[in-house]
Amino acid sequence: MTEFHFQKWQATGNDFVIVDNRDRQINNYSPHIVKKICDRKFGVGADGFMILKTSRDYDFEMKYFNADGFEAEMCGNGGRSIVGFARGLGIISDITHFEAIDGLHDGVVLGNNTYRIRMVDVEGIEENEYGYFLNTGVPHLVIFTDHLEDFDVHNEGRQLRHHGLFAPQGTNVNYVQIIDGVVHVRTYERGVENETLSCGTGTVASCIVASMKYHLANHLIAKVRGGSLRVSFNRSTDDYYSDIFLEGEAMKVFEGHIKI
Repeated sequence: MTEFHFQKWQATGNDFVIVDNRDRQINNYSPHIVKKICDRKFGVGADGFMILKTSRDYDFEMKYFNADGFEAEMCGNGGRSIVGFARGLGIISDITHFEAIDGLHDGVVLGNNTYRIRMVDVEGIEENEYGYFLNTGVPHLVIFTDHLEDFDVHNEGRQLRHHGLFAPQGTNVNYVQIIDGVVHVRTYERGVENETLSCGTGTVASCIVASMKYHLANHLIAKVRGGSLRVSFNRSTDDYYSDIFLEGEAMKVFEGHIKI
């Protein structure tokens, strides 16, 4: 049995268990172990689990696991949280460069529990019978509605998450409504298998598609169930977006030890 220290972080209500594993204390990332840690009744409870590892070329490496126990390429809110975590450990100052499966990310500590990270470039937005499909580090389907507040995100999102059109990996599903230029987003998250209070990569996807579809600005405010986020980007063509940044609050909730 291994006992290790963890911190619990939340970023606009998207919550994570984060562990400093630079000493390689944890070698078992099995889905069973991760799922147990994220269980809200028998574990710490979280939407995801993150490992901070030593990187050969950058400040650190981020490994992200969804609550179902399986590794994912990226998590925008998780990325902002792990920047704060690394800052608390003294690994970084106010600017960082870190790696995840989907590539290199820049992070900035802005103060007042606010963090900004650079997301991967987005190329190719596919329109289908349901909405718009794109990859912002992980796959997302964006659907617009005029009745977001009353929409059945859980049941409708669950059906599309497993739809054959997005097989075999499935997709996250975002429902979006534009109100007075603000992008309101609710997301069914793949791997959590439920609606979450916030999804960083989903918010980025929603803002990019909203800008394209409704000719909005390239710097937008997004409202999610857990608060507000800011998304900015450069658009060179209809299909290519670069310099994508996600900004918002993230903070440590508590810390402790857990035995595995």
